[in-house]
Order: sequence, then structure tokens, then C-alpha cells
Amino acid sequence: MTTYEAERGRAAAYRAAYDEQLRGRGFAPGTPGTERVGPVVRRTLPGQGGLILYRDLGGLEGDALDAFIAAQRDHFAARGLPVEWKYHGHDLPADLPERLAAAGFTPGERETVVVGEAASVAAQHGGVPLPEGVRLRDVTGREDFERIRELSETVWADDRSWLPPAMEEWVAGRDGDPCTVTVAESLAGEVVSAAWVRFHRHTEFASLWGGSTLPNWRGRGLYRALVAHRAALALARGFGYVQVDALESSRPILERLGLVSAATTVPYTWQPAAGGGKGR
Repeated sequence: MTTYEAERGRAAAYRAAYDEQLRGRGFAPGTPGTERVGPVVRRTLPGQGGLILYRDLGGLEGDALDAFIAAQRDHFAARGLPVEWKYHGHDLPADLPERLAAAGFTPGERETVVVGEAASVAAQHGGVPLPEGVRLRDVTGREDFERIRELSETVWADDRSWLPPAMEEWVAGRDGDPCTVTVAESLAGEVVSAAWVRFHRHTEFASLWGGSTLPNWRGRGLYRALVAHRAALALARGFGYVQVDALESSRPILERLGLVSAATTVPYTWQPAAGGGKGR
């Protein structure tokens, strides 16, 4: 077997596990604001909007699929909320993107679902040096979450006011899966990068989010260090895999850390006429 064939085999195995365990489960049982409707699980995120997840669409196609898509849109429209339909490149039917667009959903930036062995990524924890004077610290308090909000708004130039209260829910365990939030901070106390990890109960997966870094601190290993740190946290809790929805800017870094591209995903969003915001 060639190296290319081996990589394809790993990617296929990771995608199958991701589909069955994460997509098949949807949100953690008991997660607030969730409900199953036919083949999908939809959720209302306070201060953000709606999110639609699914393993597959159960064979829906044609007019029946169009009606189902419209019903999900209208559910959130009646509440004046935006909604994201999380589409994956291997979803069926093949014309699903065109049907979402016809219902008024707009595609966002494509991301790559990358998956790696937690043990392999965590093994690099001590081998990713931090810039001098920077430390990683797991945080649990509102003051730190507000500092992360300021960092995120600086990096992304949008409103992240939803983030501190959401993080309070995550780390307190009131939002389904447990979560650990980590900051990279300078000796002066400035938060220069931040990220978090969700531990998905009853699966082998922990997912990595965030990783926003101030522009003048990029290219110095902070993102890699945060990935390895969170993989170590996942391994310590008994999770076998780490998974990231990676933007193109971070995908090569993650692949160098040993994660494998398993699928692609595109957020298809619908916005009410008055606008609105959405985050994760």
C-alpha cells in the first residue's frame, strides 16, 4: 500500500467515525434549546440564532426536501432569528446546495474537517515552544471571558458580546458537553491568543475551537501550542480523537501536527430581513 493509499484509508475511517459518532448524535443529550425534527436536530443558541445538524437526510429529495428546508427556515424566521444549515460536501442528494440557495440560504467560507489521534497530537505538547514570556492558562471566570471577547473582536472585527455568557454556560456544564477554555497570555497580562475544547460525551471525539491570535503575535507557534495543549486535555479525559473545522489559513498547520483532512463543510446561512448575528 502506498503512502497516498494509507492516507486515503485513514481519512475514510476518520470520516466514518465522525459521521457516526458526532453527526449521528447531533448535540449532547439534554442540551438546552435542542429538538429533533425528522432527520435533523435543530437548536436555538441564545443571542446568536439557530443551527441545524444531521447525520443524513434520510433519503429526502425533490419537492419533499424543498418543503422540509423551507419549514426549517420558517421556524426560525417566525422568531426573527438567523439560522445556519451545516452542510457537508459528501451529503446527499448532490443538489442539496442548489436547493438551500433556492430557499434563501447563502454559503459561507468552506472549512475542512480535520481529525487526528489525540495521543499523537498531545505527544507534541512539550515540543511546541511558546514565545518567551508567554504562558498557557485554563480559565473559568467572567473576567477572563471578557478579555477573550476583546481579543476576538479585535481579530475578527465583529460583535462577540455573545461569547462571555456562552463560555460561562460551557465551562459550568450547563450547555451539554463539557468544555475547557485556554488563554495564552503575556507577562504583562495581555491575552494574545485563546481557544477552547469541547469534550463530546458518549463519543471518542473532542473538538477544538477558537485559536484567534493577535496579528503581532502570529507565526510564533501559539496556535500549534494551543492545539497540542487541548489534545493533551482530551487524552487525559480518555478521548481518542481531536477534530477541527479548519479554515484554509489553519488547515496546513493542523496537517503538520498530524491531523488528516476527512471532509469539507460549508455553513449555509439564512438571515431575517432585519439582519442579525451568529457565532459558535
